[in-house]
Amino acid sequence: MLKNLLFWLCALFWLILDQFSKWAIAQNSSMHDLAIWQGVFHLRYITNSGAAFSMFSGGSGWLKWVSLLVSLGLIIFGLTNKKLTRWEQYGFGCILGGALGNGIDRFSKGAVVDFLDFRLINFPIFNFADIAINVGLFFLLLNLFQKPIQK
Repeated sequence: MLKNLLFWLCALFWLILDQFSKWAIAQNSSMHDLAIWQGVFHLRYITNSGAAFSMFSGGSGWLKWVSLLVSLGLIIFGLTNKKLTRWEQYGFGCILGGALGNGIDRFSKGAVVDFLDFRLINFPIFNFADIAINVGLFFLLLNLFQKPIQK
């Protein structure tokens, strides 16, 4: 039986959500700049050749290899660890799903598709893979507080 089932299910969930949402917005030009809540939240199709928040813009050449290495490392980690805690499985699974989602974009399109645009706070445009990575980091922080302190 597959070890750390929640890890794999979480990664698969975020990967499917990310890739489906990017495909759906790319296929529907009416959603390329659509106000869901005027001035607050919009769908706005863009491509980002950099990392999160457009840092390292134009760095998709080397960023795709970073995505691949992170993804492979997490896959090996998930396969070789005997039993991760529930929060570790959620955390690393989210990060794997996000890394795979953005990595697929970098390899197939040369850039990441972003479309979630919170204008009220002037936040950089992002996607579900970015959300997955941040949720994963939150779960890993939660895990730190679940373990008893060793003396």
